[in-house]
Amino acid sequence: MGELFAKYALLPQGWRKDVLLRWDAQGALTEVSPGVAPQAGQAQVRHVLPGMVNLHSHAFQRAMAGMTEFAGDTPDSFWSWRDLMYRFALNITPQHVSAIAAQLYAECLRYGYTSVCEFHYVQRAADGEWYPDQAEMARRVLQAARDCGIGLTLLPVLYSHAGFGDLPLRPDQRRFKTSVDDILSIVHAMEAERDAQFEIGAAPHSLRAANVAQIRALRDALPPGRPLHIHIAEQQKEVDDCMAFCGQRPVEYLTREVGLDARWTLVHATHLSADETSAIAASGAVAGLCPSTEANLGDGLFPLADYLRQGGRIGIGSDSHVSQSAVEELRWLEYGQRLRAQGRNIAASSAQRYVGDYLWAQSLAGGAQASARAVGQLTPGCRADLLVLDERHPNLAHTPLQDVLNTLIFCGNDNLVRDVMVGGVWRVRDGRHLEQDAIAARFAETMRELQALRRQGV
Repeated sequence: MGELFAKYALLPQGWRKDVLLRWDAQGALTEVSPGVAPQAGQAQVRHVLPGMVNLHSHAFQRAMAGMTEFAGDTPDSFWSWRDLMYRFALNITPQHVSAIAAQLYAECLRYGYTSVCEFHYVQRAADGEWYPDQAEMARRVLQAARDCGIGLTLLPVLYSHAGFGDLPLRPDQRRFKTSVDDILSIVHAMEAERDAQFEIGAAPHSLRAANVAQIRALRDALPPGRPLHIHIAEQQKEVDDCMAFCGQRPVEYLTREVGLDARWTLVHATHLSADETSAIAASGAVAGLCPSTEANLGDGLFPLADYLRQGGRIGIGSDSHVSQSAVEELRWLEYGQRLRAQGRNIAASSAQRYVGDYLWAQSLAGGAQASARAVGQLTPGCRADLLVLDERHPNLAHTPLQDVLNTLIFCGNDNLVRDVMVGGVWRVRDGRHLEQDAIAARFAETMRELQALRRQGV
């Protein structure tokens, strides 16, 4: 058993005062009681809120962040960035994956994420053959999450084709090649690892990389309730290629041929028609938005206002990890919409007019759904995943309670997350991950090796 007394805690009903939180030895909350008096000897803090879910991650891309910001001889785009990413992925070893993912997850914890959904598609060895253990790379990701203490939903990726019409994979895509049976084998191999901190679902990479027959087969073969994620409509070229292939837009095609429900997370979904926007909102699926990556890659802006007006569900992810901050994703999400609308305070409702509170609550709910884990709320039965804000920081000095989340998201660039607990265990104290030095040393050695290969032109 553990306990913490919070002067203020963000509960599903909103901020509440004088809240006692208790959790059991398995890391689940057992009591959340507002309006109580603190007892002598209890640990006491000022502001506590639920940890955020990072619903879309490609962990290995953390090692290439910052290395693609140079102009080529022809106009650069998502597609030219993708070619660089493919070349980078060819050099990643299992040991590298473990070190990179650990560094990333430690950073995510420090900046407010307590869970991550890993869209995992580097599966094979560098020569394109399977490792003796088909789940080798998946196990490395899980080990990194366990080492750091972050909650994990692993999504091994179905990746069979290079484009619409079942185009054959390119040589530089050989490490990603999987069939439906391959994905189910990885899921089965990892089944014994499932616990309160770890779930496994699956992810058709995109309509480009998996055809609808494969997607239906994968959906039907997964155990009930397991999450399904897919990249969709990220770039206008993808929409144009889909139209040329089948005469339908990507979300329209997926909805008609496969169907959507609450198991699905549609990552990016940037380029939507009004009908597609309505279809996602009505389906109960989650729109997985990654604003820092979408801006970095020039994807475009999701139609957030129309989608939210129709009751659509959202969550946030750091995707390519040009940022590891939940605050930055939420700030980018709102600011992009303000630029689009030439207005202010877009993500709000008649029931919740404080933009920071609205964004945090909506992203918690959508992220929890996308992860298929009991997270995202300070309520009995959910994981004891919580953030303690730095009450000593000037930004929070005499800040009214109703302005705390707005201040967290929209005021300055300092990290206001001081302490982080996951599953009843403190992982970050005073802004530092408790294993930060050892994790950083492993990452530094990995980067030394990868940069040496890069200098050699490998």
